[in-house]
Amino acid sequence: MKVEAYIENTYTRDPEGNGLINQSSLESLAAIPWQDWFQNWLEALESEVQVANSYELSLRFNSDREMQELNAQYRQQNKSTDVLAFAALETEVIIPESMGEPLYLGDIVISLDTAAKQASDRQHPLVTEVAWLAGHGLLHLLGWDHPDEENLQKMLSKQVTLLELVGITDLS
Repeated sequence: MKVEAYIENTYTRDPEGNGLINQSSLESLAAIPWQDWFQNWLEALESEVQVANSYELSLRFNSDREMQELNAQYRQQNKSTDVLAFAALETEVIIPESMGEPLYLGDIVISLDTAAKQASDRQHPLVTEVAWLAGHGLLHLLGWDHPDEENLQKMLSKQVTLLELVGITDLS
């Protein structure tokens, strides 16, 4: 299995923002081997993923301002949120195994402003929070949802497992 993860950082600091994101934070996020992490996660979720030789997805970091615009446009909620996932596939679609192109899973968008606030509140590193949100977004791309408490708990438990796979255990 091969995974192509395209990482885009469009984050620009809002002068009126929380000031929790600095250059060091951005460098820490850029140093994460995202492609390897998504590869590990998809291999662990193989029984829940449509079979393909390779997969493709994008991960984008932005600000609360940009996230509010996306949330208003696509979810009709005029407020920021921590993560949005735009799945490219319906979970019921059958994909031929012989398909030559990578199976495009979709896009994950994370607000670094909100992630930084949540990391501070939970007293763990920003990298941990962003990985948590990336795992959450990936599960959404694969068809997971949390319309009720039971499904939310299953999803949160799976996120813990995903983070443990990449060595993150400092979840407060």
